[in-house]
Amino acid sequence: MDKRLAIVAALAALLAAGPALAQIAAYEIVEGAIPQPLTDSPGNPARGRQIVRDLDKATCLICHPMPIPEEPNHGQIGPSLTGVGARYTPGELRLRLVDPKALNPDTVMPSYHRGEDLYRVLDRFENKPIYSAQEVEDVVAYLASLDRQ
Repeated sequence: MDKRLAIVAALAALLAAGPALAQIAAYEIVEGAIPQPLTDSPGNPARGRQIVRDLDKATCLICHPMPIPEEPNHGQIGPSLTGVGARYTPGELRLRLVDPKALNPDTVMPSYHRGEDLYRVLDRFENKPIYSAQEVEDVVAYLASLDRQ
């Protein structure tokens, strides 16, 4: 009976946190990276390329120049992502997407897979991640494929 009570208590705590927070995948930061994927399914670079271009998902192109010539007006706030796959491991890329403030507390880059402790977030993203765990993995796969300058 104690085991059932513990399971019920754990489920109640998860539901109290709200359905959006339940969407956040667990992860561990190890030496400046999140080495383990957030999902069991490998990332798809083609889907990742579409995600980084998606205006409804806070496109990376707003801030970063990228090797996507068919998209005009790339931002210049962040560093170029051309060749980023040669500069960072998938785990390092994953951390930069999931929680960039873990690397630089003053960064203006949004946390794409967090729901709490965010500042001035659009209502539709309040307590929700911008990217699902699978979308993070797809974007990591795409960025990792950018290994040439």
